[in-house]
Amino acid sequence: MSGFDLSGLKASFGGERVLGPLSLRVREGEKVALVGKSGAGKSTLIRLIHEQVGRNSSLVPQDLGLVNALPVFHNVFMGQLDKHSTWYNTLTLIRPFAADRAAVKDLLNDLGLAEKLWIPAASLSGGQRQRVAIARAIYRNESLLLADEPVSALDGPRAHQVMSLLRDRFATSVIALHDVELALQYCNRIVGIQDGLVELDEPSDRLSSSDIMSLY
Repeated sequence: MSGFDLSGLKASFGGERVLGPLSLRVREGEKVALVGKSGAGKSTLIRLIHEQVGRNSSLVPQDLGLVNALPVFHNVFMGQLDKHSTWYNTLTLIRPFAADRAAVKDLLNDLGLAEKLWIPAASLSGGQRQRVAIARAIYRNESLLLADEPVSALDGPRAHQVMSLLRDRFATSVIALHDVELALQYCNRIVGIQDGLVELDEPSDRLSSSDIMSLY
């Protein structure tokens, strides 16, 4: 099962409430876009959901969490670190198995990064780094995706390509997006966050971009 039902989600920083308390139920098969202006609490909500569902999800955090000194292959392989033994992971650091190399390369090919397989993450552009983090999430092979602005550094055609890939690869997703048109096109439910609370929760086919823009 890739859905979840969470209640009592809340967060404060420096004594100031930034999120909640709120509840969020996501059914298997739902593709949820979290929308709202910067600072509304979307990133905090993604983090809290991840803390609750943890290992049963694939995460694309806003800071991406790449290891700059490691090549792209190893950054993607890290999506499955906890699914292998220590000896397997250690050996992979030195000399990756052919099956893993092929699987990661196929995934990078889908994202237009196949030629970057052995390039250190430190030398990548912002958009390339974002796609490596997305590849790592897909490689993790969970059915639930949690992603925080996963296409913010990508141009229009590339953003559409990646959003389409994420929609196809994950049964269920919760994605914080600043692009309202992408949210409406690739997600089937829109949850609007304003001042740390849910102000909008509707199927996307009942909404237009102007309905959402009132949150901004």
